[in-house]
Amino acid sequence: MRISRLEGAVLFLTAVFLAFSAGWLARGALDAPPVRVEVERSSAAVVTIPTAAQEQDSGGADRWDYGMKEGNNLKILVVDDEKVLVKGMKFNLQSEGYQVETAYDGESAVELARGGAFDLIILDLMMPKIDGLQACMRIREFSNVPIIMLTARSEDADKIMGFECGADDYITKPFNILELKARVRALLRRAGMTAQKERGSRLFAGHITLDPDERSVWKGKESVELTAKEFDLMELLMRNPGRVYSRESLLNVVWGYEYAGDYRTVDVHVRRLREKLEMDPAHPAYILTKWGVGYYLKNS
Repeated sequence: MRISRLEGAVLFLTAVFLAFSAGWLARGALDAPPVRVEVERSSAAVVTIPTAAQEQDSGGADRWDYGMKEGNNLKILVVDDEKVLVKGMKFNLQSEGYQVETAYDGESAVELARGGAFDLIILDLMMPKIDGLQACMRIREFSNVPIIMLTARSEDADKIMGFECGADDYITKPFNILELKARVRALLRRAGMTAQKERGSRLFAGHITLDPDERSVWKGKESVELTAKEFDLMELLMRNPGRVYSRESLLNVVWGYEYAGDYRTVDVHVRRLREKLEMDPAHPAYILTKWGVGYYLKNS
């Protein structure tokens, strides 16, 4: 059944409401066929909402228990320019116990990822401002968060390109919501995340200790006060020991692509970090310079 965008939105939300409230409890829903909603658009985005019987067959009998155990405190960012589709994914992921934030373009995704401490990102390929591939590459400059690429393109070349840009998994539209939830769980498991996981464990580099959750830093046993940007810069380096960042990359990642300052801003902040954290700032042991390239943190 092909319908207009407005009608599709109404039908989609109605189907979601019925399926996840009264529908799951009604015996008659067990034998009903899956609901498919198509929205007229070049991407042909289709979400299949499973019946109760399909949910049970896929292990859905304990989905609430699993979601509360594994989803609790885990934070997911969903990014797609199809707002109806985003609402559907958000509803389903929240029903599993996940915290969900949303965005509708690539630039917003990058900015949210930079400050949101997400455990997983679902990222559409075709979006306004910057596409999913560009957004994925920018996110990879400062984060190793698992990323699922969502797209209507099914060619192998497109999938390979997504993986090369930093995606961890790939789902092709149209998709079944059960598949999405299963891939989310699998990817979080592979990333070593559970409901009781300790978010943002402390980072160490010799005598330097950094706690991302408390935004605290110690030089040995001495607590050190850092500015917000000093902390962000140090956290980036400590999360990626041995990786050399150019001044341009650091400026883009820490200060943002819209920042109008110059590269000397990076040099000043690196100098201050050395003065505050190195035992001998004139001869740093950890916050090092790769001459002609940029800065990096020495592997402990």
